[in-house]
Amino acid sequence: MKILSRIVLALAVFAAVLWLPELVGTGTTGPTGDLALGDLLGRGSWMAYVVAFGGGVLTSLTPCVYPLIPITVSIFGARKAGSRGEAALLSGLYVLGIAVTYSGLGVAAALTGKAFGSVMQNGWVMGGVALVLVVMSFSMFGAFELALPSGLQARLTSVGGTGRAGAFAMGLVAGVIAAPCTGPVLAAALTFIAAKGSVGLGLAIMFPYALGMGLLFFLLGAFSIALPKSGAWMELVKSIFGAALLAMAGIYLKDLLPGLRPIFSALPAAAVIAGLVAGAGVLFGALHHSFHGGPEERAWKALGLTLLVGGVIYGAGAAGARERVRAAAGFTWLHAEPEAVAQARAEGRPVIVDFWAEWCTACKELDKIAWADPRVREAAARFVKVKVDGTEERPDIQAIQERYQVQGMPTVVFIDSAGRQLPERIIGAVDAEEMLQRLGAVQ
Repeated sequence: MKILSRIVLALAVFAAVLWLPELVGTGTTGPTGDLALGDLLGRGSWMAYVVAFGGGVLTSLTPCVYPLIPITVSIFGARKAGSRGEAALLSGLYVLGIAVTYSGLGVAAALTGKAFGSVMQNGWVMGGVALVLVVMSFSMFGAFELALPSGLQARLTSVGGTGRAGAFAMGLVAGVIAAPCTGPVLAAALTFIAAKGSVGLGLAIMFPYALGMGLLFFLLGAFSIALPKSGAWMELVKSIFGAALLAMAGIYLKDLLPGLRPIFSALPAAAVIAGLVAGAGVLFGALHHSFHGGPEERAWKALGLTLLVGGVIYGAGAAGARERVRAAAGFTWLHAEPEAVAQARAEGRPVIVDFWAEWCTACKELDKIAWADPRVREAAARFVKVKVDGTEERPDIQAIQERYQVQGMPTVVFIDSAGRQLPERIIGAVDAEEMLQRLGAVQ
């Protein structure tokens, strides 16, 4: 049975890595890339909420949460309710409490990110984000646990007692009680939301995530269903989370090191190879072995995890390379700002100066949402277009940024055909309609 589960998971991983080019092609990449979640939310796709909800369900299957479900349901009284309707109401209030807490955390993280502004898109800061993800993955593999003092945990467990108010109050502190397992996942999610700085994204991720986490609590409380027994499969869920966090950290870091970019091939075969390597990692025991076993088991675990995470990172890098090739083929940018401005003055043409960086998510959103639109490309044909790459902190690039008084990225500056820099500029990602209006206003 274990061999069969490895094969099934290996095939699933292989398919997921092959799907990365499609995800990257419809969403953003880079350190704060959300593998199309932000794009799905922007288009109102229900798949974004399914992804977040599924993450919550997986969290409820971890060893720190799953065994608490029947105990917690009994404490707030759902198992002792006089009717099924009352049991469903109590269970629903408990889940609502979880959703309120997690949604509040998501909004707070987003507002914090907005307060920091462009600092949250700084390469060093995003390197710190990657470090947080690595540390949280170690927790998932059992290196340490995020646990409250036993006395405080006992007090939180009894918050509210039985009844409707008690059920809601217990839901409010549920995430804290289950900190050893939810902590790493929650910390990673909140760090990502803060980096994006979007309140809408914070709500859209955390609310369905909390509902997913509370699903089993609701089903058990409302319908008294029999849950499967705890077992090794819960450690498998933790390993999946741990590998996912490591892969996310690697995806952050690969774009913080521009020198690595040439190793990622844009050929379609690169994704196939990456998928095969990642799948092989699963077969070697990346998810099934434990670091708490003997030396041989730990060695197989480490080898499998290296292949799995490496394959996912390379697949994401290859997908990004394909996307860059596709973008370059559709829209031609100059990259030397002085020469571009001189050319525009000689020809009497207006100029677009787009300040961009590889680690800047909003920059890539601007590329995909506005610059990729055929109408925008047609309207921009009369401009000399230059993209200033601030990925690396070079003195010449910093001098250009200071001259244009650029505070953060993306920033798009317009120069009219008379060579005058216009006060109206674009800061952040905008849609195609707004870009068309801005371009039309430049003479």
